[in-house]
Amino acid sequence: MSGVPALVVDAADPTPPYEQLRRQLADLIGGGVLGPGTRLPPLRQLAADLGLAVGTVARTYRELEIAGLVVSRRGGGTKVAADAARRSAADVAQTVEHAAEALVRGARLLGAHDDAVRAAVERALTTHPRDPRGAIIEA
Repeated sequence: MSGVPALVVDAADPTPPYEQLRRQLADLIGGGVLGPGTRLPPLRQLAADLGLAVGTVARTYRELEIAGLVVSRRGGGTKVAADAARRSAADVAQTVEHAAEALVRGARLLGAHDDAVRAAVERALTTHPRDPRGAIIEA
């Protein structure tokens, strides 16, 4: 998939596939993993790789373009915008907030205590350190 790290769409997640994909790409852009000028995979290729409809990936790219994170040119593909990292900081913060809310809701539905949730998050932060460029280092 070009220079883009593996992307995953979870069919069991109630979040629409285009939004799952949008969040992942926004996080990669915001974290500097996908730098300015990085070309995203062509719509059809990414759709085939993920088992999605081309329209789903097109919607993801449109949403990213509206947010100013990517630029698309007919025949030239879709690339990360020059000032995307600055623009995506708020999007990354919002995505993290949503993920934290989902974690807390799910943990409480399971009956987990807040201390157990905090401990699990601390372990996850320790288990998955970041390198200086912002990419996740697999343990």
